[in-house]
Amino acid sequence: MVRRDRVNSVRRPSQGDVARLAGVSAQTVSRVANEHPNVDPATRERVRAAMSELGYRPNTAARALVTGRFGMIGVVSFDIGDLGNARTFGAITAAAGEAGFSVNFMGVRARTEQAVSEAVDRLAVQSVDGIVLIESRILDTPALTLPSALPVVVADGDRAHGYPGVDIDQADGARQAVNHLLSLGHDTVWHLSGPCDSHAAHRREHAWRDTLRAAGAPVPEPVRGDWSPASGYERGKALAADPEVRAVFAANDQMALGLLRALHEAGRSVPGEVSVVGFDDIPEAAYLPVPLTTVRQDFAEIGRHCVELLVERMANPGGPARHLEVPAKLVTRSSTGRPAVKGH
Repeated sequence: MVRRDRVNSVRRPSQGDVARLAGVSAQTVSRVANEHPNVDPATRERVRAAMSELGYRPNTAARALVTGRFGMIGVVSFDIGDLGNARTFGAITAAAGEAGFSVNFMGVRARTEQAVSEAVDRLAVQSVDGIVLIESRILDTPALTLPSALPVVVADGDRAHGYPGVDIDQADGARQAVNHLLSLGHDTVWHLSGPCDSHAAHRREHAWRDTLRAAGAPVPEPVRGDWSPASGYERGKALAADPEVRAVFAANDQMALGLLRALHEAGRSVPGEVSVVGFDDIPEAAYLPVPLTTVRQDFAEIGRHCVELLVERMANPGGPARHLEVPAKLVTRSSTGRPAVKGH
């Protein structure tokens, strides 16, 4: 048996070292390293335990020659500090791990097609099998043409380009929020919208406006924030000061949090005087002093679909570019209720 302390510390452990420790052939070690399905589960675990004990790491270049894959997915995204981007990235990472892939992240600062293309090029030379672009922000050009021959899937992006894509059904989520407030008896619904450079903000705002028009309800001028609680608070002061405002759909939960503070400071009760609906269903939403009614996004499902489409694209590069929408779900809590009778 070859133990870790008996392997020459100058060289890396080899497949032969793993084979001797596990009591199997080098071919079996190769099959385990390359994720070959025809290996007995108990043998597979024994080989993996030997790899761990020896600190053995498969040669990715050699594995790629055998499998045609490096086992690595690249992810390109704008501001990873943005809650939606961060949760999407986390979901993709989890789904990639379940599918046997590692993840290499590349951040993009400039909101330009050139910056995205350069990030994709940098990943292309780092042994990735495909790329997921989280295109949450609107680029400087309406079309997106990436120079890489690698498979690409776009999350939270524009459908106008020819890449496969995955997104929450933003429009239906907004419709559910507005229809919920209208069904409670509110005459109309004000909107605390997201920033102008966001795909999600545009879709939610358009659906809010279209839903009000379809119901024959007045369409107030939207109040624009930037996704942050601070912007929800600052913009929310104007909403809180207007006695006509009885129902508000905030484009995300963080802005809804700021709005709730503004309403509290103005002495306006929720939902007694003003009903509030958010979007995202962040973990804190259910534990606020007034639990927030919101639209839930299933980020885990987004991650699974991104990896699914990417693997599909790897196997069939010339196939049709599929677009998948993950359903949104309204979660009703205590921040919404029937409007109070005016004058009471």
